[in-house]
Amino acid sequence: MSEVRIAAEPRTQFGKGAARKIRRADKVPAVLYGHGIEPKHLTLPGHEVLLALRTANVLIHLKGEGVDELALPKGVQRDPIKGFVEHVDLLLVKRGEKVTVEIPVTTVGDVNSEGLLDQQLIAVAVEAEATHIPTGVEVDVEGMEIGTAVTAGDLKLPQGVTLAADPESVVLHVINKPTETVEELDEAADEAAAEGEPEVEAEANEAVEGAAAE
Repeated sequence: MSEVRIAAEPRTQFGKGAARKIRRADKVPAVLYGHGIEPKHLTLPGHEVLLALRTANVLIHLKGEGVDELALPKGVQRDPIKGFVEHVDLLLVKRGEKVTVEIPVTTVGDVNSEGLLDQQLIAVAVEAEATHIPTGVEVDVEGMEIGTAVTAGDLKLPQGVTLAADPESVVLHVINKPTETVEELDEAADEAAAEGEPEVEAEANEAVEGAAAE
């Protein structure tokens, strides 16, 4: 796992007004905490932070006046409309120490053509060395038959990484395909509308809504 170096400046002004001023300068207010230290209030460059946070569990090397630390993002506030980062909580970490984080679960391959993949967990909690957090874990589902399930305990984690979640938690399983897909029911509703059959259209629409709810 690579480190992302970000310049950090001490922050001495607080409150909503000060935070708005920081954001207008394309910077982000942040707080660094952990290991029993007094929380450090920092200002970080907005663009660099935005790019860094595209990587899950990114390891950030904070470097600046009075700051030379490694940290992991633990809380990120974003603007609900524009999506830019408004505030970041950073957890101080040390080289060699273990941390508990969630890593994404992705799949490769296709299940049996008669089945449908139902993924219950998109991320799983693991314990890993702070500077060697895996980017994620893959599950090969190629040819999986209906009824097959994969639990958290079945995941093949990298060396040095241990599971922190319940090993019995179902990550994914293969289920029977619905007899009619939502797309097929949508087509039936469209055909009924085009032919001017309101009763048939209504029944088709009810079926679509029921299938979507399931």
